[in-house]
This record gives sequence, structure tokens and C-alpha cells, in this order.
Amino acid sequence: MAVAAVLVLGIAQVAQAHIERPSYWPSPGPDCSVSPCAGGKVPTPRSLASAVQTVKGSTTRVVCQPDSLKRLDASIKRALKSGYDIRPHDHRTLGAAQARDLKRINRALFDRCRYSEIQPAVTDSRNNDRVVVLPGVYTEPTARKKPTHDPACDQYKLSTGAYSYLGEYNCQNDANLIAVLGRTPGPGKDPDPPLVDRHGIPNRGSCLRCNLQLEGSGVSADDVVVDAGDPSSGNGGPRNSVKDVGIRADRADGFVLRNLTVRHADEHDIYVLESNGYLLDSFKTFYAGEYGVLTFVEDHGVIQNCEAAGNGDSGLYPGAGAKTSAGRDEKVYPTARYSQQIRYCDSHHNTSGYSGTDGSATWVHHNNFYGNALGFTTDVFTAAGHPGFPQQGDLIEKNDFYSNNFNPYVADSDVVPTVPVPVGSGMWIAGGDDNVVRNNAFRDNRRRGAMLFAVPDAFVCADQPLTGCDPLKLSTSHRNQFYGNKMTGNGVDFWWDAFPGNSGNCWYSNGKVTSSPSNLPDCLNGKAPFLSIGFGNLGNEFELLTCMANLKPGGPCPWFTTPAATAPAASRTVPAGDHDHPATSELDDAMLAAMTCHSWHEMTTGQRDHMLANMAVFMGGQIDHPGARGTTLTNQKATSVLNNACGLSFAGPFKLYKLYARAAAFPLQLP
Repeated sequence: MAVAAVLVLGIAQVAQAHIERPSYWPSPGPDCSVSPCAGGKVPTPRSLASAVQTVKGSTTRVVCQPDSLKRLDASIKRALKSGYDIRPHDHRTLGAAQARDLKRINRALFDRCRYSEIQPAVTDSRNNDRVVVLPGVYTEPTARKKPTHDPACDQYKLSTGAYSYLGEYNCQNDANLIAVLGRTPGPGKDPDPPLVDRHGIPNRGSCLRCNLQLEGSGVSADDVVVDAGDPSSGNGGPRNSVKDVGIRADRADGFVLRNLTVRHADEHDIYVLESNGYLLDSFKTFYAGEYGVLTFVEDHGVIQNCEAAGNGDSGLYPGAGAKTSAGRDEKVYPTARYSQQIRYCDSHHNTSGYSGTDGSATWVHHNNFYGNALGFTTDVFTAAGHPGFPQQGDLIEKNDFYSNNFNPYVADSDVVPTVPVPVGSGMWIAGGDDNVVRNNAFRDNRRRGAMLFAVPDAFVCADQPLTGCDPLKLSTSHRNQFYGNKMTGNGVDFWWDAFPGNSGNCWYSNGKVTSSPSNLPDCLNGKAPFLSIGFGNLGNEFELLTCMANLKPGGPCPWFTTPAATAPAASRTVPAGDHDHPATSELDDAMLAAMTCHSWHEMTTGQRDHMLANMAVFMGGQIDHPGARGTTLTNQKATSVLNNACGLSFAGPFKLYKLYARAAAFPLQLP
């Protein structure tokens, strides 16, 4: 109980998510200034066959390579003989009639081909248009030559160091290999600092490329590859990235992407931002530095029929989705619904299969999360300016979380992890509310099946209280339900910190299970959630403290050893090109986000102090509650945290802001 009391008083506002420009949820209704209307629902994809037809108000632009038809013929031959994979768990066959139709359509498209790169075709497109890409590996040489962090683009930076939308529009290939900018810039300036209320995009321009469809024309996603790094690495590493993002869709209402592969971006292979209505279908992502897919502040979105592997943080990241279910603003969202849906995807061989800071109202079903270090995480480790606290209202059902025992922290790992997680775990929910986890399979996760723990209100308002927020109260980790799940072969099936004051969390109808603590509240089979109240668990709270705030070589944190392994994890060698060391003379948030333990080791004491001063300014920034600001670590405490964590043999690529974030959330320093 003593540890629990300290946690209640001490958890601070911090950042776990990546750095974006201050972003806003799009207004949920359609934009009918274009016809058909853009947004307001998940877009319906157009068939490949219709791309060769004349459609009023829509132009098809075709991108190809000289050997595209030869590549297609080879792919069809393989598929006729052996079939093809939509994802590892979805193998399909190709019939002779389908093969003939696909050849006919591609030959007609090849005759219309006028582009050898994708970005020019996208740039030339307008509302309702489509870009069809024939088989090939597309490295986008023109976009690659565009400078990154071009000084000419500094004029578009906000006070955080992120580009405004105008900056993304005018410098589209500074960070992105391919950029789909869906709207014109607005007539005014983006609010800086950002507005507190994040409903509705301020300074929004007119539809320019709304309802755009970008698709490959091959048998499967394997036939059309967009590579933001080293194509000679294939679908593996090292990535040797040249751009931060593979494909970016920004304010692109009604955007459809299908039937292609994106790989080797330094941050995110596919990035969808501030878009109302999107569909990502039948695609694959491999070996991004952070996320295979990142969607942020989205509404009316579906991700389906996908594979994501080899990513340093997670395969799929639906962050800060529109809060349209529990905790919603009923004036904006009168009827409860899910804002995003993720289904029929395989996410494997990542540090985490799925993550989503403040990722609310997401329906996650019929997916396979396997072979990761951690299968699934949703959390409230919220950066200043990151909307959506607290996370609420996901439905997670009919998924298979199995064999998440991959250890990216050992010497021979081909995945470069950017965040510490507990190897051997199927799921954790860190501070989420009103989530339902039902009818899933959790099997062979050798540490734990599913974890639940709290992040109290002091995370939001410890230093500067606001109306309705009390640092001594808990508004996270309430009313979560786990039922109907099949638990087999896990180290421990369910793990709960039983944080004092947590209420309404229920575990029932899961069959015979193991748990820590040994008796979890079943709430009379879910009928009486008020019977569930946390009273603290010293052992579980101690683990959170040691692994969140007191990482150090030889320390007690058990997370980085594969539970079944008998030997300690070896040190790892980071592939060349997988990290850099930004100078510390002029630090903005984007540079802070790029710094790793490698950077920390190379800094002088003065440079470290300068960096930590800038980190404190960022972490103490305004969040999306009136008057609320983040709590920070002292330089002395932050130095101790980073010295210890970066002393781990495998911690070189860990992001400093993520280590700082977790330590500030659990600030008690253990001896």
C-alpha cells in the first residue's frame, strides 16, 4: 500500500506517443462541396476493372515501369500454380478466368501509362481521381532527391518545430516519399499554440484531392512495392531509410489505398492524418523505424486485410481516434459508434503488434497478433498537445494473441526496438477506460496473457490543477471488462495492478485461468461492476516502478529476457544508418523526438543539460484540457533515469522522450 500511495500522489503528465503537428478531429459530417460527398463514412473502393472505363468527373492516371507486364505475368504464373497470400493467415487461389481478366486490364492500363513515378501522378490528381500503379518496385528518385529539413521550409514551422499543414503542402517531399495532400491550405494561419478544443479542423481549406484512390494492379500487394529505403533488403532489414514517411495522406477525406506494399520508412510506412473517411485495404508494411501504419485523429476509418512486420515500435497504430463512444461529446457525436475499425490483419515480428495512445472508439476484431514482444498496447502516456485523454471505449474481440515471445533486445535481432516492453506478453491496457476485451484467444504468451494497470489523474494535472481534475483522484483504468476469452499456455493469464481506487474492472467467463493477484473480481458475471475496487498490489506495482522509472543495467526489471530463455539477453549491434545524433544547439520537438540513447552517450554534460531543459519545456506544454500543463522531471532525476536506462546493452536505439515519458509517469526512484 505504501507504493500505491506514492503512485497516486506522484504520477505526472508525460509523452509516450510520437511527435506530430498539433492535430484536430475532423468534423464528422460529409463535405458536399464535391460530388460525391467526401467523408462522413468509410469510402467504397472502386474496382480495378472500372479504371479502364471512362467515368465523368474522374481521371485515372497510370504509373508503370518498362517491365511491369513481365512482372505481372510472372506473378500470375506463380499464383496459378501455388496461390498467393493476402496475409500469412489468408492464402487464396487465382483462377484461370481471373488471370485472363487481370492480364487484359493491365495491358489496357499499360497503354495509358504516362508516369514512371507515383508522386507526380498524385500531384496532378484532383477530386475523385485515381492513381493505378502497375507491378514494380518504386523508389521515387525525384522525391528522394528533395532535401529533408530543408532550410527553405523553416518558414512553415510552428513553435513546436513541426510543419504546419501549409508547410506539408509546400514541402511535400521534405519528410514524405509520397504525399497525398487532400485539401488546399486554409486562408489564415494555423493556431499556435493550438486550440484547447480539438473538435473540427481550424483553417481548413477546400477539397483538392478528396476521394482519391491509390492502388496497385497486381495479383496481390506483393506486386507493387513502394520503398523508402534500401530495396536490396527486400521485405527485411536493414532499412537504410531516405525519408521519414513512405505514403502520407493528410486531410485526404475519402482516401482509399489498396493492394500495395510500403516498406523501410524511417518513421511510418503509411501515415493518415486529419482525414474524414479512409480505407486501407489489402496492403503490407515492413520494417519502418516506428510504425507500419500510423493513423492520427481520424474518423470513419477502416484498416483491413493487411500484414505488418518488422517495425521498431508497432505494426498498427490508430492513435487519438475520434472519441465517438464512451466519453464522447454528445453535441458533436449524438449517437455512439466506433470511429475506426481494424480487421483481418496479421501483425507480427514487431516490438508491439498494435499500439494506440489515447486510441479511443476503435473496434479491433478478427486479427492475429503473434510473434511480437508485446501483442497489443493501448495507453494514456500522453504528450503535450496530443488529444484524446483518457483513452476510452475500444471493443477488442475475436482476435488471436499468440506466441508473443519475440525478443528484439538481443544481439541478433533484425528489428531495432525504440521502446521498452515486456517480452512474452499478449496485451496491456495502460490507463484505459470502458474497454471490452471479449471472445479472444490468448495462448503461449510466456510471460502474461493480458495486463491492466492505472495511470491516475496526476498524469494530466499534477502541477496545474484544472476544473474537474484532482491529482488525488483516478479517472483511468475503470470499467474495463474481460470475458469469454480462451486462455491457454500463458505464463500468467491475467495481471492487474489493483491500483487503489480503481473500480468497475471485471474478469468473468474466461474458463479456468491463472492471475496476479490470485483472485480477480468477476462482478457477479459482470452484472455488478460496483463490486470491483482496487486495493493495491505491492509486487505488481514494484514491477511497474522498476521497469518504467528505474531501468538500469543489472536492475530488477525482468522484461527484456524471454521468459523461457535460460541465458541473459546479449548486447545488440545497431545496423548502420538506423540512428543519428541531432545537434543540441537549437532543439525543437522534432529533433527531441529523434534523439536516442546513442545521442545521449555522445553528448557532453553541457549538451545533456541543454537537451533536458528543452525536453522539460516540451513535456510541460499545454495538453487538451483548459489550463492543464505537464509535470516534468528535474534535470538531476532525468539524468539519473537516462544514465541508467541507456546503460542497458541493447538500449542504443531507445527514444529518449519515451524513456523520459515513462519515468515521469512513475517518478518514484527506487534505490
